[in-house]
Parts: sequence; structure tokens; C-alpha cells
Amino acid sequence: MSGFRAELVRSGALRPFLLPVGVGIVTTVLYTVFSALQWRSFAAPSWDLGIFTQLARQYAALEAPIVTIKGDGFNLLGDHFHPLLVVLAPVFAIFPHAFTLLVVQNAMFGIAAAALAYAAIRLLGRLTGTLFGLAFAFSWGLQGAVEAQFHEIAFAVLLLALSLTAFLGRKWMACLLWAMPLVFVKEDLGLTVAALGIVLAVRSRHPLGVWLAVWGVGWFALASLVILPLLNPNGAWAYSSSIDLLGILQDPAALVQPQKGVTLLLLIVAGGLIVVRSPLALVLLPTLGWRFLSENAGYWGPTWQYSAVLMPILFAAALDGIVLARGSVRRWLRGYARRAASVSIVAGLVLSTTLPLFKLTDVPAHFSTHRAAAATAALRVVPDGALVESDIGLMNYLVERADVYWLGNKNPLPDYLVIDLAAGGLPTEWTSAQLVGEALHPDARFTTIYSAGGYEVARLTSATPGIVDGARAPSTGPG
Repeated sequence: MSGFRAELVRSGALRPFLLPVGVGIVTTVLYTVFSALQWRSFAAPSWDLGIFTQLARQYAALEAPIVTIKGDGFNLLGDHFHPLLVVLAPVFAIFPHAFTLLVVQNAMFGIAAAALAYAAIRLLGRLTGTLFGLAFAFSWGLQGAVEAQFHEIAFAVLLLALSLTAFLGRKWMACLLWAMPLVFVKEDLGLTVAALGIVLAVRSRHPLGVWLAVWGVGWFALASLVILPLLNPNGAWAYSSSIDLLGILQDPAALVQPQKGVTLLLLIVAGGLIVVRSPLALVLLPTLGWRFLSENAGYWGPTWQYSAVLMPILFAAALDGIVLARGSVRRWLRGYARRAASVSIVAGLVLSTTLPLFKLTDVPAHFSTHRAAAATAALRVVPDGALVESDIGLMNYLVERADVYWLGNKNPLPDYLVIDLAAGGLPTEWTSAQLVGEALHPDARFTTIYSAGGYEVARLTSATPGIVDGARAPSTGPG
């Protein structure tokens, strides 16, 4: 078999894939090194990794995605519509750890980078194309997502990269087939699929694009108007209220925010300015639309995972813009087309010192392990299968072996309270596990059994009437 591969290499059959595969491997390895250092230092940016680990654990057990971090009995398909995440089940069944999801996400980013690099090399040549592929691989949108840990958007990045590189190669059916599953990654991506369908219809002069647009709009409507309200405990799409269209019409100036301007500027610069030349840039609009129309300021800026889905669209549009500009009747535009890729590459280099991966240049300073021993000891005192109420501090490390609830919800009475006084996101007045227990469960008594390094673990020792079978008595209030 090895001789067969060697013959393929000598014959040149594998040569076009060597550099793209190299880009993919470098991407996956560097991101996994970052994730491993982050994991070792017990950094917990948010509760997302814990949430999706619970989902993967449920799917691996062939059960509905009931995610107790979001609430008692909460079906995560009522939060966002992402049934495609069921493919995590076999991987998690073999490697049942939260860190597994980080490796899976990094691998998907690596494959996406390989696909973009392959397309770029075909259009720009080996050196420029490889560097352009690396610029995508380590773009600010993807680095932000890796730092924020696992999110469903990892699937969108991969599928968009494969679909859009097929578009660049004029492989219209492949473009459609890779785009179709996007509607099962997140409900708003139905609109992204619809936008891509319109561009595909215009470029290909084929009804495939029209069908793709109908598919996208149809699934967006079905998911947001029927499925999500049906599965959500409040009977509504949880995120529809974040967009106040009436308020926007009454005060359009409120739409203008500095963070939005920064995001747009970064997109234009990272796209080598030429991105606006391609109709694929229109596929950016659905994601930018819901983010910029939202009242949640956390969506506006370039941080977290929200810009990751924009990266394959942006870089594919830049490549398409370069091809279109090469055939322009304007001499200056043809000239700029020869330099546009270099703008993206240089922009990536300039921004690199401000992005998460730059932390790898000084590991001790950015990935401190001074609390690791205390965190490990705190985890050790919580037995497998326990019902745990926790802040975000150690949540991601407990979910693979315990039933974890976030202490910001109304939960059943836990066996253990696990808190991180230094970085768990607790209210300032909650300065000990005892105070947390008194505030959340006044009818029960907890005893602190571990306290070190800012971590505290308290065990349930007694409960007074009002507590039934180890759980809070039923309430008519919201869950």
C-alpha cells in the first residue's frame, strides 16, 4: 500500500493536494495545541462547551438532547435548531470527554482551511494560494471561535467552505449538496442558504439555485415558526425578541454603533477590499443582518464565535472577486486583482499579534496553571453520577461524568455545589459555597468539604420539609 502511495506521488496525482493538506494539518495542530493549553489552565470562557458536551453525551446514549445546564428537562433543540449535531454521537461514544469536542471543531476548521487553500492555489498559484489559505485558517473569526471553545458553527464553517469552493470551481451540484445541510446546523443559516441559492441561480443560469433558495427559506420558516416554539419550554423562538424592528424604524440612528463599524472594517480589510467585487459577498448579509439588528451588544463586535461563519464566505468571495476583476475593462482593477490576495495575507499578519494564537508565544503568561492543582482536587471530591449545581468555573470538567445544572436557573436540589470564586461569574455578594447554598436552597443545608485556590465544593447534608426525594417540591413557576 505504501508503494502505491509513493507511485501516486511520483506520478503527480497527489501533488495538487499536498500543500492544501499541509495547511489543514497545521491548522488543526496549532488550534489543538491552543485548546490543550487552555484546557490545562482550566480556562472557561463560557458555558457553551458544557452545554454541547451534555448534548453529545445524550446523543451517544441514543437519548433526546436534554441539557440540564440550560434548565431542568430543557431540550436543546428548543434553543437552536441543530439536529446535524447528532453526528457527534459516535465520536463521543468512543472518546467521552468534553475535550473531544474541541478536537472535533479544530479538525473541521482544518478541513475547511484545506478546501480553501486548494481553491486558492488553483487560482493564485502555489505560494500565494498557500499563504491565502493560511490567512483564512488563522483569520480573526476562526481564532475567536477556537478561544470561545466548541460551538455548532464549526459545522457551518466546514460546510460553507466545501460548498463555496465547489462554487468557485463551477461545480454547481456539489455547491448545492454541501449547502443543503446548513439548515440543520442553526436556524438562521436557512437565510444564508437562501442567499447562496440566489447567487448560484444567477451565476449558473440553472434552476438548482432557485431550489436551494426555496430550501433555505422553507427550513428557516419551519424551524423558527414551528419546531423551536414547539420544543422550547416557553413556547416561542427564544431569540426572536432580541430584534425590535419597530424600535429600529423609530430610531434608525441607534443602528450605528462603533463595534459594528469595527466588524465591517475587519471584513473589508481581511477580504483584500476585492470582496465587494463578488456577488458572494451578499451571502454575508443574513448573518450580519441578525447580528446588527439585535439589541444584544455582544453580537455586534468581532469577538467570540459569531464571525466564524463569515470567514469561508469572505475568503471565497475574495477569490471570486479576484477572478472577476481579472476580466475587468478597467486597467486599474485588473492591476489590483494581482495584489488583492497579498492585502488579505498582510492584513492577517498585521492582526496576528492581537489574536488568540499569539498567546502561544508566551505560554506561562497566558496559560497559567497556578490553580490547576486546586481545580483537580476540587473535581476529585465530586463522585461520578452526582447531581451537581455549578457556575461556569469547573462545569466543562464535570459534565462528562456528572449531572450538571447551572446555578443561575431554578434547579432540583443538588448533591453538591461547585463554585469558582475567582472566575465562575458569581454575583459579588456570593463569597462562599455556604452563601450560595443559603441563597439558592434555603430549606437545605450544605457543608463545605473542599476549599482551595478559589474553588469550593459543598455537599448536601440535610434538607427540611419542602424537599421531596432529593428534589425541590414542584412549583407552578417557570422552570
